[in-house]
Amino acid sequence: MGTKELNGELLEKLLEGGAQNLRMNADIVNDLNVFPIPDGDTGDNMMLTISGGLNALDGHSTPSLTEAAEKASHGMLLSARGNSGVILSQLFAGIAEGFRGFETADIRTVGEALRSGVRSAYASVITPTEGTILTVARESVEYACGRINDNSTLESFCADCLREANASLQRTPELLAVLKEAGVIDSGGAGLYYIADGVYRTLRGEKLEENGGGKPTMMAAPHTIDTSKFNEDSVMEFGYCTECLLQLTHAKTDISAFNINDVIEALTEMGGNSIVAVLTGTVLKIHVHTFEPEKALGYVHQFGEFLTMKVENMTLQHTEAFVENRFHVSFLDEEEEKPKKRFGLVTVATGEGIRETLTDLGADVVIDGGQGKNPSAEDFVEAFDRTNAEDIFVLPNNGNIVMAARQAAELYDKSNIHVIESKSIGDGYAALTMLSYDSGDPEEIEAELRDAMQGVITGSVTRAVRSTCVNGVEIKENEYIGFTDKEMQVSCPTPLETVEALAEHLNIGNYEFVIVIYGQDTPEEEKAEFRKYMQENHRRTEVCEIDGGQEVYHYLLILQ
Repeated sequence: MGTKELNGELLEKLLEGGAQNLRMNADIVNDLNVFPIPDGDTGDNMMLTISGGLNALDGHSTPSLTEAAEKASHGMLLSARGNSGVILSQLFAGIAEGFRGFETADIRTVGEALRSGVRSAYASVITPTEGTILTVARESVEYACGRINDNSTLESFCADCLREANASLQRTPELLAVLKEAGVIDSGGAGLYYIADGVYRTLRGEKLEENGGGKPTMMAAPHTIDTSKFNEDSVMEFGYCTECLLQLTHAKTDISAFNINDVIEALTEMGGNSIVAVLTGTVLKIHVHTFEPEKALGYVHQFGEFLTMKVENMTLQHTEAFVENRFHVSFLDEEEEKPKKRFGLVTVATGEGIRETLTDLGADVVIDGGQGKNPSAEDFVEAFDRTNAEDIFVLPNNGNIVMAARQAAELYDKSNIHVIESKSIGDGYAALTMLSYDSGDPEEIEAELRDAMQGVITGSVTRAVRSTCVNGVEIKENEYIGFTDKEMQVSCPTPLETVEALAEHLNIGNYEFVIVIYGQDTPEEEKAEFRKYMQENHRRTEVCEIDGGQEVYHYLLILQ
């Protein structure tokens, strides 16, 4: 059946599994480390960070998810080391914030908490760099959240996170030239993968043991520095990795007026880089690379007293670094052996709200794409692999995407692919509302999906990019147009005027049911005005509203 809820006790158990798996693979993560400098300690730093969270929980086991997450978050903050360690601590700080007020959490709440963690991690870095742990966290969480449905479990959610985390990791060299040059993936992202892999394996009941097993220890293996590699003739090349944990004190500053942005600005003016600055309560965490650590530490000392501090010679670390790619994903090996399910469905949409709606209706994979960003045949092939079904039905939802879907179907030989030429979101939505695999006959299922699209009208509202005349409709540049498929219907100065005119042109009052999908730029007051228009003019027509979040279209109307 799988696990449907997360509580405090299970959270602690999963963190133990994640930490244990990271400890078992810390040397691999260390050997990948080349960004921001090849200092070979990312695995150790992340291990110290997560172990600090576990130590804060040790002996304080609680079924309360809120309490357990807050304790672990505080422990990670106090123990965070290095760029990736501090980012990991802030990822979990955001997760803890997402769990605030929850004794237990269902799958959707877990997903939203992880999204909160990603936002917190990005906010903690002054200049976020893609191709790092940040990218891996963001892409894996968004992918897994996009696949949540009523049948989801923690196990399936974690499996989706792992699948995309690996894919994201393999893309990191394309985003960071230093990784591509060294022939490795991002070390921080790899560390995050190992934590997630440990969580997943623990959920499945595996026992992660090394050297007798037991809880992961906070102590990293001792690392002896060869000081002979930096002597009287050496020249400092990379500066110092400088970190501190500072307790703000009333004796030194007005805490209520303290502004962390002033600290960030000052460290930047001092020539600092790779700055990560976080204020949790009244405790300030600073990570900065600088040639003058005494200035950085002296500056923040004016606001309070140090709890911890660390200064390391990065030129020495760089000299000692050994870069090797030993990363391997056994999880994917297991997934390849997973039996195929009988049926699956792949579709295409842009906008988080639309993608979630299509997933809820039964789509296994919703490829992010549409007008202006059409997916490739390769994107479809990857989606077919994820779906892992004997017969896969495909709804492209755009006339410009049908050819790529057909090409992918010709290339793919692991499943029977059925491309159904849906040419709009309305077509795809209507087909999915009638999706049923009960007959067990792929030809009958395909016929039912095609029948469901008959008579569906999709109206679209977007901005005109130039002045012209189409289908007898005069269009002015930067005004708005309303059309169905590729047939122009109306043009007006504002999106609201256009959608109302389009509704009248399509005789919306003749329909019992209409779906309106709002774009990401549609303000709340405009939505309210459209509701008012429908109530005053078409009271008998039931309206279903979706916050689609699509970029190009201010409104989409689906009439069935």
